[in-house]
Amino acid sequence: MLKQIIGQKPQPVGPPAPPAPVEPAYSYPPAAESYKPAPSYSTPPPAKSSFSMSTNKNILSSDVEIKGSLKFSNDLIIDGKIEGEVSSDGSLTVGENALVIGEIRTKSVVVFGKVQGNITVTERCELKSNAIQEGDIVAGTMSIEEGATFMGKSSVGKNAVANAQAQKKAAAPAGPNAQS
Repeated sequence: MLKQIIGQKPQPVGPPAPPAPVEPAYSYPPAAESYKPAPSYSTPPPAKSSFSMSTNKNILSSDVEIKGSLKFSNDLIIDGKIEGEVSSDGSLTVGENALVIGEIRTKSVVVFGKVQGNITVTERCELKSNAIQEGDIVAGTMSIEEGATFMGKSSVGKNAVANAQAQKKAAAPAGPNAQS
């Protein structure tokens, strides 16, 4: 039987060709110099991500209590109790269960819980509907939702932030041997 497909030369008709010899299913291991084991990973290699570590938020859960100064560099969510100064160039979120007793100095802050102390932020301060703020606020911009409690005075705007930073520098001692 002869079949012709367009673009191919016709195959001659004749006796079928003998089958090609079949290699055995088993094989011997390769020579030692050419043997390379397949790589195995106990854990998968780390995946490359397109976002930077600065987008990660650190969390202090509701069962955490800290007494002393707290400094961080990126974003932090506090849902526990902090007694002392909180300072950062990043953003702070004070969660619904949180209680912060002390000064807050950050880039921005969103308050859902309770703060007893002054807040100084270079950008934005937000008091959400269940927030309680007992202390003064200095911020570039400020938002207070209906239902929030704010007992203190506020200074808002770029000039207010600049004045607060100038006062902080003037109040700081000149060096380790400075006397007040």
